[in-house]
Amino acid sequence: MKVGFTIGKFAPLHKGHQYLIEKGIKEMDKFYVVVYETKLIKNTLEERAKWIKDIYPEVEILYAKNPPSKYGLDKESVKIQTDYLKNIIKNIPVTHFYSSEPYGKYVAEEFKIQDVQVDRKRKKFSISATKIRQNMEINKKYLEKEVYEDIKGKVVTI
Repeated sequence: MKVGFTIGKFAPLHKGHQYLIEKGIKEMDKFYVVVYETKLIKNTLEERAKWIKDIYPEVEILYAKNPPSKYGLDKESVKIQTDYLKNIIKNIPVTHFYSSEPYGKYVAEEFKIQDVQVDRKRKKFSISATKIRQNMEINKKYLEKEVYEDIKGKVVTI
């Protein structure tokens, strides 16, 4: 059985995220989405998870509460993050990790599973959550209507 997963803050959930999730659903027998807590937008962890579950009821949602604050691709940061993630994924026999980011290969290596890179160069959807947060009105075409309505006025400027 092929069991895949992806991780993210989904702050906000956009067409690039959706493309990755849809690829995972199509290719795997079971697909999990790990949603991380963040203060980048005012929508709660549960609200952001609901966006995903409403669109993709077949995925399993896992919550990443109180994630480590240390990020990076250095050995120490990767170990801290993957140890945290292993605790969330425990007892799930994952076989594939889906991402569009450089960290994907490190997660896959730590879990000893296959790394699946999806649209890494952003050719299918040239967008990121950061770009959306910087100018939501210009980039709202990358958001589902319900997500746009839910986050309007809730983006935090950093």
